[in-house]
Amino acid sequence: MASFNKVILVGNLTRDPELRYTPKGTAIAKVGLAVNRVWTNEAGEKKEEVTFVDVDIFGRTAENVGQYMRKGKPMLVEGRLKLDQWDDKQTGQKRSRLGVVAETVQFLGAAQGGGEGAPASGPKPPRAASAPAPAPESDPGMGDAPPESDDVPF
Repeated sequence: MASFNKVILVGNLTRDPELRYTPKGTAIAKVGLAVNRVWTNEAGEKKEEVTFVDVDIFGRTAENVGQYMRKGKPMLVEGRLKLDQWDDKQTGQKRSRLGVVAETVQFLGAAQGGGEGAPASGPKPPRAASAPAPAPESDPGMGDAPPESDDVPF
């Protein structure tokens, strides 16, 4: 059975990032993302729907998000869905929450200097907060191929 778990979201942070560290020193940032959908109904009225999504970010990317992002800032998140399940201690009922584990994050919008929450001076935030993806492995049969010539048969 084939499966595919990929999510791409663009929205605004609903709160400041909550940055914590595991006992081994791995950074974890928890953020809330508000994703808006606007459409026109059959009567011609403009409607808006907001979906709130909890996002977990790990490693150096989490540290960058904790340092540069604040409530209301736009962000793009690419990641995977994860279902958390637990027993409610008060009621004893089974509970669940569907969230996103970020694999890459991009800060959106223009860099604003001197604004609220922005450092007065210092480095500007990076455009992408995650490390670049590893280079794909080369095709084993192509490693010894000569460079292509200008005579292309098509």
